[in-house]
Amino acid sequence: MGRPAAAVFAVLAAVLACAPGRSQQLNDRPIIGVLAQENLPYDAFARGSSYIAASYVKYLESAGARVAPIRINLTDEEYTKIFQSINGLLLPGGDVDIQTSQFSRVAKILYTLAIRANDAGDFFPIWGTCQGFQQLTVLTANKNLLTLTDTKAVTMPLKFTTAAKSSRLFRSFPKDLLQSLANENITSNFHSWSLSVQNYTKNTKLKRFYRVLSTNSDGKREFISTIEANRYPFYAVQWHPEKSPFEWIDKAGMVHSFPAIRASFYTASFFVSEAKKSRHRFSSAAEEEKALIYNYLPVFRGTTSIFVQNYYFD
Repeated sequence: MGRPAAAVFAVLAAVLACAPGRSQQLNDRPIIGVLAQENLPYDAFARGSSYIAASYVKYLESAGARVAPIRINLTDEEYTKIFQSINGLLLPGGDVDIQTSQFSRVAKILYTLAIRANDAGDFFPIWGTCQGFQQLTVLTANKNLLTLTDTKAVTMPLKFTTAAKSSRLFRSFPKDLLQSLANENITSNFHSWSLSVQNYTKNTKLKRFYRVLSTNSDGKREFISTIEANRYPFYAVQWHPEKSPFEWIDKAGMVHSFPAIRASFYTASFFVSEAKKSRHRFSSAAEEEKALIYNYLPVFRGTTSIFVQNYYFD
């Protein structure tokens, strides 16, 4: 290699080494907090006061993240410390009151901390699934705008909006997967409440905060199924990408096709890639180890249960 060529190569190498988003600048050991919620009253396996469905843990682990459970009976100071230690937050699906529950109380604390952090240049992503989607809309609008829909145990394709193609969430998805999402019944829906397009359109706070990436309809009412925030790394789906690879109850609404499992992996991978941009860390290796989900054993609830395994917490 001649000297001019070598010089050009050296400059190019230096530029690439300093380029934003390079792997060495990312946190390749992300830890994502998953918020627990009150035990379901009909759960015969329940112990303690709260639970996390193991499918959400597996969902994140499958894309290269570790998980720290966030219990619902801690102090504000403890939540601040946890927030400063984790690299993202997942608000899972479930069945609690998203205005009066402890799940809702803690979600509000962490949401507020995430807003402040991102405003200060401290990158921190949030993902909401089903109930988590609904919780985020309540926190942003400061009111409950949900409406009943006939969407319990059904699979649907997504009706993508024009914003989806350029969205942070979907723009890196393979074209054939986007086609499957748009044309096949591969999104699992297990919700009775939805954010209607009408209620979203009428609410200034929601319109300013979120871009709608997809909608669906129950035949009577059009509702929003995927959103991302305009200025914040916040994302939410009304459907359940984690169910296809990790839940096995044999009932309507479940789908285990290859495109559905790919959709699960790509959504998880996207959110974990966002979490890798966070520079939060635990104060010590011992504190980190103590916080991880590996300290808890999941309880097998049977393949006829809506959640095959749960983690339970005092």
